[in-house]
Amino acid sequence: MLCVEARTTLGRFELDASLRAPAGGCLALAGPSGSGKSTLLRIAAGLLRPTHGRVTWGEEVWLDTARGRNVAPELRGCGYVFQDYALFGHMQVWQNVAYGLQGLSRAERRRRADELLERFGIGRLATARPRTLSGGERQRVALARALAPSPRALLLDEPLSALDARTRASASRELAAVLRDAAVPALLVTHDFTEAAVLGDRVAVIDGGRIVQEGTAGELAAAPASAFVADFTGAVVLTGVAREGPDGTTIVELDGGGIATSTDRRTGPVALSVHPWEIALEPDGTHHEGSARNRLAAEVVTVTAIGNRVRVGLAAAQPLVAEITGAAVGGLHLEPGVRVTATWKATATRLVSL
Repeated sequence: MLCVEARTTLGRFELDASLRAPAGGCLALAGPSGSGKSTLLRIAAGLLRPTHGRVTWGEEVWLDTARGRNVAPELRGCGYVFQDYALFGHMQVWQNVAYGLQGLSRAERRRRADELLERFGIGRLATARPRTLSGGERQRVALARALAPSPRALLLDEPLSALDARTRASASRELAAVLRDAAVPALLVTHDFTEAAVLGDRVAVIDGGRIVQEGTAGELAAAPASAFVADFTGAVVLTGVAREGPDGTTIVELDGGGIATSTDRRTGPVALSVHPWEIALEPDGTHHEGSARNRLAAEVVTVTAIGNRVRVGLAAAQPLVAEITGAAVGGLHLEPGVRVTATWKATATRLVSL
């Protein structure tokens, strides 16, 4: 297990966080830019020393500021995949992969590099230069280089951010398989919750230098501990004041107008969260008897296709976003300016006290 604890000041930035990446598992550290993700990764790698901190791998202590211990980066045995991959442009692909192999003959280094390149399906590119590769190919080379020395831990800094949208999906699947097969602790940082959910066995959400919630992606999405986590996981967040309702439910009087119902029990100021795919749209004025207890009048602002779904931005007392099918968009004749009613179930409505 890789354990990182750090408390430090970087300019105006205060970092105070601890995390654990289990052996054979991946912890995805997710949060917005400037939240401290990459700083923690650099501390784990030994590239940055915090004011106070401790880094351990199993029983080995790599950093202990209280005792003055700080193992050099090259002695920690970490495989590091940089955000821009940091390949050496003057070297051939196989030489990039073999760069970290020490104490081996050139032939042995070449054999190890070729084995990894074949594993990643790019053996034919062994003598190519990095500048001639696509984004996905560069990512595979960077991963092969990180794995070549049989690292004791994998550290990945936004490994998909340099890829275009078309390449990212396939590269994400490949990376997930690599992390499963590596059988070492993996710590991955990303600003994208979807990537964190796909690649991480667990997800730690960081904001302002603090871990604000950790769990599986499903746990975070289903029960966010704060409005920030709800928003970060992709949920729509509305604010209001909660009071007891009938039958054990909670009524939320929304800021700006409107009422929503939740099966969560809260009173006082709250943030209400619901995922866009839980929100259905109906023609304005439609009366519908069903289990969707929440109904808000809204106006369509944007209609954006995302893969096989469509994200509809809505103007109401507070902004809403719904994700529906293309068929539903056509059936409702949705376009900017169209009036609709947004509906969702009380059971899909999470509440967090403010």
